Parts: sequence; C-alpha cells; structure tokens
Amino acid sequence: MFYKKFYILLILILTSCITTDHKSHKININNKNFVNKGFAVVYNDDLFELKQISKKIDNREMVVFQKNLKKGTIVRIKNILNGKTILAKVGPKADYPIFNNVVVTERISKEIDLDLNEPYVEVYEVIHNSTFIAKKAKIYEKEKEVANKAPVDSVNINDLNSSDEKKIKPVKAKFKYIIKVADFYFKDTAQSMVNRILKETNEKNVKIQMRSDTEYRVFLGPYTDIKSLQKGFNSINILQFENIEIIKK
Repeated sequence: MFYKKFYILLILILTSCITTDHKSHKININNKNFVNKGFAVVYNDDLFELKQISKKIDNREMVVFQKNLKKGTIVRIKNILNGKTILAKVGPKADYPIFNNVVVTERISKEIDLDLNEPYVEVYEVIHNSTFIAKKAKIYEKEKEVANKAPVDSVNINDLNSSDEKKIKPVKAKFKYIIKVADFYFKDTAQSMVNRILKETNEKNVKIQMRSDTEYRVFLGPYTDIKSLQKGFNSINILQFENIEIIKK
C-alpha cells in the first residue's frame, strides 16, 4: 500500500512539473543548440575607445564576442543575406550594444561578405560531436561553388573567357524585419506575454502568430527601417528576455 501511494504521488509531481514547464515564459521550441538571428557589429578600435565594446579583439582572428555563450564555444556565423558561413570561436565575455547579437572581426566580415549597412547574421552553436567541429574555421569550399540564390534582374550566357562579360545583378530585398520575443505551446501563455509587454513597455506593435496547433509566436513589428527596429528592440530589453531574435520577412 505504501509503494502504491508513493507511486501515485510521484506521478502527480512529475505531471505538475511538466505542466509548469510548458507554461514557462522561457520556453523555446526545438532549442537543442543556441541559435540567434540579428545584426552583427564589426569590431574596430574606435568602438573600444568609445566604450561601446568593453574589450579589444584581434581583427585577424576567427573570434567573436557573444553574451549568451561561454568562452571557447564553437559557433557558425552565417550571413543570412547571401548564405555564406564560417566557423569561429567565442572569446571572453564582453559588453557591446544590446541591439547587436554578436561582435565579429573584420576578417570574419570579409570572409562572409557582410553588408555593413545590413549585417544580418545567424549565430549557431556547434555541438562538440558535430561534424562541423572536425573542420577548420573557414568558409566551406562547397559553399563557395553554390550560386547566389538571390533574385536576378537578368541572366546572360557569355563566353567565360570574355573580358566584357556582363555581371548578374542581384536584386536587394526590401528592409523588413520583426522582433521575435518567444514561441509558446499555448495561446493563453502567448497572450499573457503580449499583455506583459503592453503593460511594462511603451511598445504597442505586439502580435501573436499561430505557426501550428502547438506553437504561438509573440513578435513585434514589422519594421521597415533600422532606426525603428532598434528602438523596438531596446524598448523590450528592460524585460530581460533570454533569446530575442530579429527575423527578416
């Protein structure tokens, strides 16, 4: 009888824990590896002198500053606008503008052809048993051979040896982003988050997107210029959410 009561009590405790976890504001569906999309900042000594970045970094190295990951973590930095990626290592903890999701070196910026006017990148944590870890921190050779997937104005077939070959001009996508606050399993939990943002910040442009029967996304936006995007991002920073992402629409 004692064991039967103990078993029932254990089931109730476990069930309670699961339910509480599902309604936690820190839920991030499919969060096996840390992943974050946002705007990078490219290091230079002027930013250090102005105290916008708290530590120096060697611009020749494959090192980044990332506040969510511990020193020594291997990350894949992806230029989302052109698909180019590179591996780098997280350096020591450093302070940098809250709007930016990572500080990269000039070398990394050049390797992935980062657009300084729209430095939109994904930071992806590479687990130690991943096949990525066996490769050096460099652009994958196969990726160099992949054609740019951006829409083109025209396609020209010319002699590759011709010096006056016309270049394909990619069409630049319009600036349009949302701020992803979090994904939730339940709509009422997502609505509670919306209510909290409306109550505790000056942001009014908060919405819920139903992505599936068990996934509800709370987001801000869309924003069509970087100033309003940064203002929106900074306004909800006081709530200290764990992993806010900026997503291109």
